[in-house]
Amino acid sequence: MTPSRMEILTWLSDEKPADVAALRARADDVRQAEVGDEIHLRGLVELSNHCIRKCGYCGIRAGNPNITRYRMSAAEVMACATRARELGLGTVVLQSGEDPGLDAEQVAHLIRSIKAMDLAVSLSLGERSDDELRLWRAAGADRYLLRFETSNEELYARVHPDHPGRSRDRLEQLRRMRRLGYEIGTGMLVGLPGQTREDLVDDIMVLGDLDPDMIGIGPFLPHPDTPLGQEMPGDSPTGQVPNTSGITCNVVALARLVCPQANIPSTTALATLDPVQGRESALSCGANVIMPNLTPARYRSLYEIYPGKATPAGECGEEVVALQKRLIEIGRPASVGRGDSPAWLARSRSHEEGGTR
Repeated sequence: MTPSRMEILTWLSDEKPADVAALRARADDVRQAEVGDEIHLRGLVELSNHCIRKCGYCGIRAGNPNITRYRMSAAEVMACATRARELGLGTVVLQSGEDPGLDAEQVAHLIRSIKAMDLAVSLSLGERSDDELRLWRAAGADRYLLRFETSNEELYARVHPDHPGRSRDRLEQLRRMRRLGYEIGTGMLVGLPGQTREDLVDDIMVLGDLDPDMIGIGPFLPHPDTPLGQEMPGDSPTGQVPNTSGITCNVVALARLVCPQANIPSTTALATLDPVQGRESALSCGANVIMPNLTPARYRSLYEIYPGKATPAGECGEEVVALQKRLIEIGRPASVGRGDSPAWLARSRSHEEGGTR
């Protein structure tokens, strides 16, 4: 049964260990019933750290003078895709800043080339035009991730200003992408300066209304070379949501209850905040996706959207093999195949059946 608004607020405000454990156990039961025990592994490729946006917390924001910019070549991206296939990963995630220098046709060519390897393709390239989204979907892109970050419009404008001359509604863009046939992914940050528990309840209700196929939830970790990274913690108002692993995992659990069939990753940001237990904590309260980083080592440190980002120090293949072994040990083996959300599969079947009538 989907929790009510009051129940969600109560859970977000309750710090009693027994009650927190009960919430997480309930979410884990729903996860097992709706999406099973297998973990979907997605190979992440951070193909560019160029960005035209000036988000108040992101290390690759436009105007940051303390960053070396890069764009991966097509050959470098395809080498990562080949590695993903060798490691048994079913999806390649192409992620970047909002970079107009990534030509739409070049991205479409990458999508077609990766799809020819029998891999699914997820995109996380920021706010793009409908023409670009249609082109990439026609090229074979399967999924698109665009986090709304917070449903509080005033807070959103403060931390994520519009690009000059352009104002976008991310939730409406997600709806348009769904109509184009994408699996859509979104999510929010936990602990934004000025964020209250009531704001988080609103965010979770938005998830329920949108019913996305993927949900990414992570703690707010501002980069020091950003305006928000230089603010003192003492400036936070009374009622501020902390950016702890504990409340982030509670929000993951609530997202699972509200969107039982979504794919929910255990995010790198959570693993950065809690290197020992962060990843497995999220897996125990509703998460069912992990995204190993396949980006070449020479670029990983340059894609620093927040400080101390948890990325493998050695070869990505070694990390993935160790991860696959650990998942078997905890009874959550890695899946084989694309790992589409059950809700998207049901919509696709319904659409195909409707088209044959």
